[in-house]
Amino acid sequence: MSEAATRRRTKRRLSQVFASARKNPVTFDDTSRIVIFSDCHRGDNSWGDNFAPNQSLFFHALRYYYQQGFTYIEAGDGDELWHHADFNNIRRAHDHVFWLMSEFHKSGRLHMVWGNHDIQRKDVETVRSQLHEYYDDREEKVKPLLDGIEMSEGLVLKHRESGDEILVVHGHQGSKVNDRYWRVGMYAVRYIWSRLQAFGIKDPSRTSQHPVKQFEVESHIKSWIKSHQNQMVICGHTHRTAFPNPGEPSYFNCGCCVHPRFITGIELDEGKISLIKWWLAPDNPVKKQGPLYVTREEIRGPVELKSFFAETEPVT
Repeated sequence: MSEAATRRRTKRRLSQVFASARKNPVTFDDTSRIVIFSDCHRGDNSWGDNFAPNQSLFFHALRYYYQQGFTYIEAGDGDELWHHADFNNIRRAHDHVFWLMSEFHKSGRLHMVWGNHDIQRKDVETVRSQLHEYYDDREEKVKPLLDGIEMSEGLVLKHRESGDEILVVHGHQGSKVNDRYWRVGMYAVRYIWSRLQAFGIKDPSRTSQHPVKQFEVESHIKSWIKSHQNQMVICGHTHRTAFPNPGEPSYFNCGCCVHPRFITGIELDEGKISLIKWWLAPDNPVKKQGPLYVTREEIRGPVELKSFFAETEPVT
């Protein structure tokens, strides 16, 4: 598929997702607090689990957001289902994370979008069997996990007063391997590239490992944004953070939670947007917090959200 054809398909797929998500928007206002993480790629805690080194960092950050009253949106590739056929191994490896996510869910503060590496969850039955309940080995009984959770390909956040909208989507839409022929990509990753990676060979399906592919994905999404009167988009997929200046295409990217030293995300907090990272910082002699401590840092922002909203009613 040529780049021009991929661009056309990306624009068509994003329009489909946007139109569908607008039918059931999540409303918010200038008092709302929302955090968006993407690309956790939770695995089975083996050598190939890229999330494992950051699991404590992620748990600490997510607990902070829970205690501060944030809503959590996971924008795709939360679980690494291309590498791992059995989700139960992932759940057992990171049961503390799923427990905390269940607390968000029980309080009505959890929304999940599927990406390419958990694309199987576009099937309602797969979501039900993997996420609604689990078997507790210790108590030897079935217990609720994210009981009743629904997943979608995209989510529209709609401002309660102004009616302005934000499209939250993973960002793989339009890709030949990651979207259209995802089953081929999944089996190639699971049975071929996962083994070759042990020898340092890069997985060609991973956009995050190929700068040219990253640029192409970003360019295609920005093209769609510009054709929709600067419709604001928050996504993941490339693992590369993005935070535009007002007046530029409103393309935001959460980054990922599998960087060797930190995790990144997007906060919408009381009418402002920020790109943040959580990391293990060295000793602060003023605060005397020890040789290493977990800290939150604003990379960009906070900036007024209204600076990035679509100029007029978007075209569908």
